[in-house]
Amino acid sequence: MATLTGAGHEVRLLDLYAEGFDPVMWADERRDYHTQGDNTRPIADHLAHIKWADMLVFVYPTWWFGLPAMLKGWLDRVWVPHETFILPAEDGRIEPAMTHIKKIACITTCGASWWVSKLVGEPGRRTILRGIKALCDPKCRTLYLAHYKMDTSTAKSRATYLRAVETKLARL
Repeated sequence: MATLTGAGHEVRLLDLYAEGFDPVMWADERRDYHTQGDNTRPIADHLAHIKWADMLVFVYPTWWFGLPAMLKGWLDRVWVPHETFILPAEDGRIEPAMTHIKKIACITTCGASWWVSKLVGEPGRRTILRGIKALCDPKCRTLYLAHYKMDTSTAKSRATYLRAVETKLARL
């Protein structure tokens, strides 16, 4: 956050754990998922934040090569039809509705090595940098920074990673 504000960005922090965000989409919410207006009531504050932003920075630990349940639940509940994407007519394609977002960054840690993560296909990376990006500006730039082998990392490897994060974020 200090690096981004130091680079002149206005920053809003959403700490899902600190605010007690519920990642579960309950049955009533699922029934209203496709109903414009009804689908935004439970998550209106979060939706307002992403509609305000022109850049999203996701900071999370990678679990089992994917997103933690908290973040996946946030994506499921907050990125709703009619607001973040437009549902297609019969044979059409989903249309992006978040074209004001020009940049997406993922800052993560992985227990596995780089090559094992690649072998598995990095589903968390793909969810955000392909799936979410597809709903943003067609020229949306992305950044992915992972500290691999976190389980056996050292103070030196973590410091090197944090310096790289600061350097790359300062350039966004």
